[in-house]
Amino acid sequence: MVNLDEMHRQARELERSLRLQSLPLALKMLKSEDEMPEKGQRPVKDMGFHLNFCQALSLSRRNGLTIAQSMEDMWCFEPVVGFGFVKPPKRFLDGYNRYPASARTLEAGSTWARNMPRFECGVYWGVLTAPLEKANFEPDVFIIYGAPAKMTQIMLAKNWLDGRDISPVLSSHAACVYYVVPPIKEGKWQMSIPCGGDLRRAASEDYNMVFSAPIEVLGDLLLGLEAMRKEGFGLPLRLTPSVEYPLPERYVQIGHSIGMDWVR
Repeated sequence: MVNLDEMHRQARELERSLRLQSLPLALKMLKSEDEMPEKGQRPVKDMGFHLNFCQALSLSRRNGLTIAQSMEDMWCFEPVVGFGFVKPPKRFLDGYNRYPASARTLEAGSTWARNMPRFECGVYWGVLTAPLEKANFEPDVFIIYGAPAKMTQIMLAKNWLDGRDISPVLSSHAACVYYVVPPIKEGKWQMSIPCGGDLRRAASEDYNMVFSAPIEVLGDLLLGLEAMRKEGFGLPLRLTPSVEYPLPERYVQIGHSIGMDWVR
């Protein structure tokens, strides 16, 4: 059970540590409309229009809105399929979503479609997003938009925690599905890149990457970020643009052990 007050405090710490330009997000997959919080907005009902899911993410991370979307609120169909609100239609699986515009052959389009991550159909009714700092619900995952320098900090923290790298599945399409499905379905730390929709329709900066992970690892991430900060690897980065600069003793020792006796 997530303590919301502690989660809000951790969200503020995350913003400070990574010097983020937009708010970290909380996201929850909803199994029914009854799980929607009272203060959440529905795009069609409360705003008068449909939204791409990436646009809802943008409004949450930039404007601080809590937004719930079911299939009826969606404008782009890819998250509708990816989140399992409907079964993937045959025309999608056959590759026509990508071919001929962004796939050389129908087979290539079909290969992409069949490999797009997705939840089992019928498990979820909708998806809920809000700033992590003020979310009044227990999220499944948290999401961070940021430049590669921010993502390096996250990967340093992951290496510090368990010595393992983050092994993402990257795609140029349906980025919002990749932000959400692998972290929930596989319990993994996920790195993604914004797709054309997030860049063109939701104003994601062209230098952004996106990190998402199960909410349960938020505390571990912060431990790793703090450890890196204490070692001098945190933000802002210390610039040392010089050649043959002094190496840490551990680097020197390993270098000497493989015959690089000139390092110091």
